[in-house]
Amino acid sequence: MNDFGFIGPLKVEMSDFILLKRSIGNQCESEVGVLKRFDRYLAREYPSTTGLPKESVIGWCTKQPHEKPANQCSRASVIRQFAKYLDSTGQKAYILPDNYYPSGPQYVPHIYTQDELLRFFAETDKCRFCYECPWRHLVMPVFFRLLFECGSEARLLMVEDVDLEKGCLTIRESKNRNSRWVMVSASMLKRLKEYADTVHPFPDKGAFFFPGTNGRPMTLGNVYKNFRRFLWRAGISHTGDGPRVHDFRHAYAIYRLKAWSEQGKDLMAMLPVLKTYMGHDSFNETAYYLRMTADVFPYIRMKLEGAFGDIIPYTGGELYEAD
Repeated sequence: MNDFGFIGPLKVEMSDFILLKRSIGNQCESEVGVLKRFDRYLAREYPSTTGLPKESVIGWCTKQPHEKPANQCSRASVIRQFAKYLDSTGQKAYILPDNYYPSGPQYVPHIYTQDELLRFFAETDKCRFCYECPWRHLVMPVFFRLLFECGSEARLLMVEDVDLEKGCLTIRESKNRNSRWVMVSASMLKRLKEYADTVHPFPDKGAFFFPGTNGRPMTLGNVYKNFRRFLWRAGISHTGDGPRVHDFRHAYAIYRLKAWSEQGKDLMAMLPVLKTYMGHDSFNETAYYLRMTADVFPYIRMKLEGAFGDIIPYTGGELYEAD
C-alpha cells in the first residue's frame, strides 16, 4: 500500500517503513518529507534499482550548496534508518556508518530578552485577516504565547486536548514520544477561552484547535513563515541559524528556573517538576537548562552553583535539546 505519494522503485518499501514506525508511535512527519525527496531522486536516477546501492545513498546524501552540516546529517540519518529497514527484510542495502558526516558545531539556542518577547508578541497581535487562512489573525497571538508559556508543542493540539474548565492541555506523543498533561496560567486560560469562543463556538472534539486551511493543521512551513515575519517586524535579527521557533521552549525552561531561583524555591525539588512538565526522559536533559540559565543570568550563578555545583561548571557533552 502506498499512502504517501511515493513514485520510485522503492515506493512500497518506503510506505511499509513509515507505517511500521507509526505503528510504534512515531508520527514520522519529517521522515516522510525526506523520503519523498529521496524517492523522486531514485525515480529519476535509479528507476530500476532493487535494494539500495551505495552510489545512490552517497549521491543523494552529499552536502548541497549552502546546506548546513546539521541538515545534511538529519537527511542522512533518515536514509540510514530506511537502509537498515531494507536490510532487515532481506534486501541488499548500503547502510551509512555512524557519524559518516560531521554534524558541525552545536546550535546555541536564542534566549529572548523580556523586551524581545514583548515586541514579538505585540507583532502577533497585529496579525491581519487572511482570506486563504481565515483564522490566522486569531491563531497567531494565542499559538506563539502558548509555545512560550508552556514550553510545549501546540501545532497538532485537537479541541479535545484543550480542557478549558481545568486549564489543562493533553500533549500527545511529543518529546521522546511521551504523552503528558500541561497546566496553563489563569491569563493564558482566559486567552484560550476567548479564542475558542470565536474559532470553535460549536466544539468538534476531532478538530484541530489551531486550524490551518480546510480544517487541516498548520504546516511547519506556515508556522515558520509567520514566525520570521513577526521577528522582522519586531526588530529581532535572524541570522539564518536562528532564532528558531523551538527556542521558545528553551526560553520557557530558563525563565522558569530563573523565577524559581529568585523565589527561593528548592531547585533540587523543583527540577523533577520541570523534567516532567517538559516531557524529558532523563535528568540530564533537564540539567542542560541549569547551565544555560547560569550563562544567561550570571547574577544567579552562585545560587545555582550552591545547589548544583557539579553541573553548572560543565561545558562539554551533548546539548540534549539542540533539535
